[in-house]
Amino acid sequence: MVIASNPVEGKRVGGTVGRAVDGVQLRINKDKVVEVRSNAMFGGYWKNPLKTKEEFTEDGFFITGDTGRLDENGYLQIMGRNKDLIISGGLNVYPKEVEDVIENIKNVLECAVISVPDPDLGEAVLAVVVATKAMNQHQIIKNCKDVLATYKVPKKVIFLDALPRNTMGKIQKNILRETYKNAIIL
Repeated sequence: MVIASNPVEGKRVGGTVGRAVDGVQLRINKDKVVEVRSNAMFGGYWKNPLKTKEEFTEDGFFITGDTGRLDENGYLQIMGRNKDLIISGGLNVYPKEVEDVIENIKNVLECAVISVPDPDLGEAVLAVVVATKAMNQHQIIKNCKDVLATYKVPKKVIFLDALPRNTMGKIQKNILRETYKNAIIL
């Protein structure tokens, strides 16, 4: 189901997925998670009332699991998946924001930003990077420090030849989190 779209003609806003299409209501809850309601949307999980209760609000909005924000004109920007949110020292870090910065660094092909356990902060930011030529973590960290708040800067950068993907081509951050859960944060 399409919930939002930038118009074919008219104002398009970069970095957003557009405004709610006709018949769809969007809102952002207190945890910055996108919620959606529509008469055309499914009303719950078949033969699974417990899951339905967990994933729908009392007033019928589906909790998508995507973090996002609505601008003053109703354009929706997706920040990432709620399960990917990093809480470092009590501060929220949206991986997509950090990934966007890193992917704009010369010679970076792609990256994934994940949380790893940290004894002081609870979670720390770790970047897993695929580069087109040899780089070091200091280059990535310096570029991030120039743009991001200190708590959003990766504490460590790991370089790989490729990121793990599922059959649909999506990066499997769960595999990265498991692989690097004991990464030493200096």
